[in-house]
Amino acid sequence: MAVERNAHAKEERRSFPAEHVDYPFLFLILLLLTLGLAMLYSASYAQSEYDTGYAISTKYLQKQAVCAAIGLAAMYLFSRIPAELWYRLAWPLYGVSILLLLSVLAIGEEVNGARRWITIAGIQFQPSEVAKFTMILLFARLTRGFGPDAKKFRYGVAGFGAALMGILVPLALEKHLSAIMLMGMVAVVMMFVAGTDVKWLLAGAGAAVVFVLVYISFMGYAGDRVSAWLHPELDPGDTGYQILQSLYAIGSGGLFGLGYGKSKQKYLYLPFQYNDYIFAVCCEELGLLGALAIAAVFAAAIWRGYRIARNARDRFSTVLAAGLVTLIAVQTVLNFCVVTNLLPSTGIALPFFSYGGTALAVNLGEMGIVLGISRYQNQTKLQEEPL
Repeated sequence: MAVERNAHAKEERRSFPAEHVDYPFLFLILLLLTLGLAMLYSASYAQSEYDTGYAISTKYLQKQAVCAAIGLAAMYLFSRIPAELWYRLAWPLYGVSILLLLSVLAIGEEVNGARRWITIAGIQFQPSEVAKFTMILLFARLTRGFGPDAKKFRYGVAGFGAALMGILVPLALEKHLSAIMLMGMVAVVMMFVAGTDVKWLLAGAGAAVVFVLVYISFMGYAGDRVSAWLHPELDPGDTGYQILQSLYAIGSGGLFGLGYGKSKQKYLYLPFQYNDYIFAVCCEELGLLGALAIAAVFAAAIWRGYRIARNARDRFSTVLAAGLVTLIAVQTVLNFCVVTNLLPSTGIALPFFSYGGTALAVNLGEMGIVLGISRYQNQTKLQEEPL
């Protein structure tokens, strides 16, 4: 029976040629990339001049542009790859990502006090960015395999949970709390889409809260972040400094902003002004209206991505697209909340804006996969058990 169903699926795929990608989604992603590169230059040129003895103002922009070009190439290539190939690659890529995460513990390089990077063939990258993608890919494959059984604890909780722990344990050894939190939130959304019973998801959320509280209790720097979040004014020269400088930038922007390139906080007052806190510079230079416009573009791209997921031809494609879009959505919301001090600092970057070559290239490649899935969104759906 399974052989007949697979043969029928293959016959359907041959009878429906691929259509064009979803152009509105493509336009929104390219718009975010363009805005991100423009704001990165504005936010980073003062730091670039300082770091290079005032010899060059585009140090960070140049590196980001190279990674953007790599990411765009990956986006085009991945948009041409059928979803079935990603299905077959899920387990091998998952295994490779675990090996990369473990290699960080042995040969990882320390950057800004954190050991999360490795260098292969002269290229430095962060394996956790690859691990986020492979976890989503494997969850999508498991969703198809579990089918309606995802409602059962054995599959919907134990099955997904084992796959998730394979990634989270190495991250915990790296003390990479932000990645653990991010991947946990994405995993919950994907499990919900797959059909996991809500009561188990609520129990998992409770366990996650307990874990975070215990983690904060034993990790001093994490507890300092919470204290700084609640009362940054009590230590304005140390733990509360970054938050206060971010709020100064946002407040000074007002409604219309100081103008592009005219931020004052980026002149070495606001730490990581071109990375985790780049949105504060956006608020200062573009004002509330500009910040809302950026948020609106993100919202439109996320909505369009979920639309592609909903209209995908099969269960695997639906969950894969939903997971990749959720990854962008969660990162965006968390970054906005941290910069505006609605949440404690987490170290989560703003997609397409924050400096970070690995993240940018991977994000663009992931959006290429969503575009590839969109090629088949207007075709007859494969006959599968409903999600």
